[in-house]
Amino acid sequence: MTDSAPATRRHGKNAFMFVIITVAIDMLAFGLIIPVVPTLVQELGNISAERATLYIGGLGTTYAFMNFLFGPMLGALSDRFGRRPVLLASIATLSIDFLIMGFANSIWLLFLGRALSGISGATYSTANAYIADVTEPENRGKAFGMVGAAFGFGFIFGPVMGGILGEFDPRAPFFAAAALALLNFCYGFFVLPESLEEEHRRPFVPSRSNPFGAVKHFSKLPHVSWFLVSAGVFFLAHTVYPSTWPIHGEIRYDWSPKEIGLSLGLVGLGAAVVQAGLIGIALKRFGAVRTTLYGIIINALALFAYAFAGLGWVVFLIIPLGALGGVASPTLNSLMSTVTPKNAQGELQGASASLNSFAMIFGPMIMAGALFYFTEPGTPLHFPGSAFLLAGILTAFSIIPFLRGVEANKEKLPIDE
Repeated sequence: MTDSAPATRRHGKNAFMFVIITVAIDMLAFGLIIPVVPTLVQELGNISAERATLYIGGLGTTYAFMNFLFGPMLGALSDRFGRRPVLLASIATLSIDFLIMGFANSIWLLFLGRALSGISGATYSTANAYIADVTEPENRGKAFGMVGAAFGFGFIFGPVMGGILGEFDPRAPFFAAAALALLNFCYGFFVLPESLEEEHRRPFVPSRSNPFGAVKHFSKLPHVSWFLVSAGVFFLAHTVYPSTWPIHGEIRYDWSPKEIGLSLGLVGLGAAVVQAGLIGIALKRFGAVRTTLYGIIINALALFAYAFAGLGWVVFLIIPLGALGGVASPTLNSLMSTVTPKNAQGELQGASASLNSFAMIFGPMIMAGALFYFTEPGTPLHFPGSAFLLAGILTAFSIIPFLRGVEANKEKLPIDE
């Protein structure tokens, strides 16, 4: 789509697929770099794998802090100016981020790259708002599942490709990711249509565009805030994956970047199968509320299993169980979207992204800190699964605010029988 094209095209399956492909390419680029980050951190810092966990946690916290500050602002801007320009700006910044990290000659340049990536990280929340624009409420659970499947696609091929490239040079995946992000920008510039009509846009209000203002706004709506709290705790627990999975595999199972990439690829494959195919069946069979609840429980069980998996091959047996829990996040997102007005969908996604980022400010350091404490030389108790055990406990705890949210919405949501 060029600037001379109409601002908004007729919505339909084509518009829906445009944003799905955009998300898939973004996640493919992100997935490329995951297996080699531990190697690059150890190389630049000249440190051990155990010590590298703290730097990796710090990189995750840097990303999250910037995303926490800018996520709601970009969500509110998308409510004012449309989804398309926000998506394009985010993708362009992402390409610059990968180039900075690829050329980094010090560990601090990695932190600069992650900071820029945090600013551009609103792609997911804006994509969710886009999906809400072009789908009817009764179809959003399946639609959000397709977004999750696009993420899964990125994690099927991205980490595997990154692991293979990392065997030759730990910087190669960063340049490949930058090229994909640039390709994605070109695709979006020429093809991606606008989804938010002029009549549904609203003025940019600063009090609603900062992270604290967005959270305060939704805290006045109990039927939304309980779900947001549940999603926030759930996401806090799941920071264990990006912050510790690669380095945990290296420390506990002596995995190479290739093996790390393969394991993450299988995780992505499971997520794609569940969120693209099984989520629709689960929604018809159990309904949105029970599907979300069962998904949270399965996630907790999988995390506990990872915590006590002493052999690397056991992890590959647990991955399919964890994949079944992939129904939780998109269906919870659908429940929140259903009870939110159409002209506040961008703000909802911005507030949700803000809370998630707030969780990630602390999550990576908490999870990486647990892994470091229980694996460093001289520790009184050697337990490499400590981070996953903590994540499982937090996931189980997220059930409490979720059930409170269901109770607050019993007149607005079809409660499953």
